[in-house]
Amino acid sequence: MTARIFDFGVDAVLISFGDQLSDKANTAALALSAAIKAEDIGGVAEVSTSLVSVVVRLDVQQFDRADLIAKLQAMLDRCDWTARPGPKAPRLWEVPCVFGTDLAPQLAEAAALAGLTPEQAICALTDRPLRVQTIGFAPGQPYLGRLDPAWDIPRQTELTSQVPVGALTVAIRQIVLFSVPSPTGWRHVGQTALRLFDPARETPVLLRAGDEILFRAVDRAGLEAARAAGGAQVIPWR
Repeated sequence: MTARIFDFGVDAVLISFGDQLSDKANTAALALSAAIKAEDIGGVAEVSTSLVSVVVRLDVQQFDRADLIAKLQAMLDRCDWTARPGPKAPRLWEVPCVFGTDLAPQLAEAAALAGLTPEQAICALTDRPLRVQTIGFAPGQPYLGRLDPAWDIPRQTELTSQVPVGALTVAIRQIVLFSVPSPTGWRHVGQTALRLFDPARETPVLLRAGDEILFRAVDRAGLEAARAAGGAQVIPWR
């Protein structure tokens, strides 16, 4: 897997580790993004990641695009970024979640598509932490994964008219947690009390790429208790 550098508008370049999502490509994008930030390259105004790529935006009055590309290519040549072991997530979040019931009515449907019972599906979604691969689509909205191959289930052919804030939805080996009420083609299998985006907070976006989330199954009373406590907590690595 060879990284490629592309022009990205008048003031940025994009470094891509692939044409489709893989764990290696996502790990490489996160690792390279952290390395570029640590280098503190003069003239770099912003570094951000998507699922398999990194965008580097520069201050064109301070830095020449050709010089930036040369520096980035030198970083890429240091090692095979896709072969690097994934770094430990900066934060591990424990997130209480109601699976199924009227709060998340598509659990059974999604489980069946994955060849699982609802109980097996809940176990599969709570047995290990999942990485925040990127933030996108809406403010503070994380894409998590990747799930096991059984969860390579399609999106719906029709939209659900709206899922609420904190909805846990699943498709194509990924989970999306919704930061705003939204229509979606992803199946709604769980409901959390997360406030992923709050402009009144000192840090409006709760999560960041590289964080990991461990879901914990609770009942409705547990969800309300989590809501009162802020929706989630950072827990020590085990």
